[in-house]
Amino acid sequence: MLFETSVAPLPVFGLRREMNRLFDDMITRTSPATAWAPPVDVREDESEIALSIELPGVKPEDVDVSSDNGMLTVRGHKSSERKEGDDTQYLLVERTYGSFTRSFRLPKGIDDSKITADFSQGVLQIRVPKTALPQPKKIAIGVGADSAGVQGVASNTAKESAQSNTKQNAEARSGR
Repeated sequence: MLFETSVAPLPVFGLRREMNRLFDDMITRTSPATAWAPPVDVREDESEIALSIELPGVKPEDVDVSSDNGMLTVRGHKSSERKEGDDTQYLLVERTYGSFTRSFRLPKGIDDSKITADFSQGVLQIRVPKTALPQPKKIAIGVGADSAGVQGVASNTAKESAQSNTKQNAEARSGR
């Protein structure tokens, strides 16, 4: 019989599926596009923007927070606990290790000098206080000495012209 159908999957297919999963995991874990990125919660209210970044197993001295040109950047490194020459055999490794970088574009109205960061129980809390946005100013137009002189001359000329027109109209009515 050349072709046999079976209700139960053949063990070869399970082995193949497991080998494919192992190769896929190995490729995706070493790819820079899928590097480790710690989860972040961002909240905003009227006074601040607050970020909570989960960094379990990371030491505070292994984390760097910087703000430059409206971009908040968090960089760090999580070291592996495995050591060279360790005879321990791992059956499953799901925790991630290595370097990470997270960047966030900050809105206008932020004072970079007042950003604070606190690290407690594996969570990095960053607080970005808001400042009042500059409001547009109405600029008053002043009347300077030169303007007053020109305005005065124009007013006098207009008055003289009006008086001359009135005089001419009166003469025309009287018949002169």
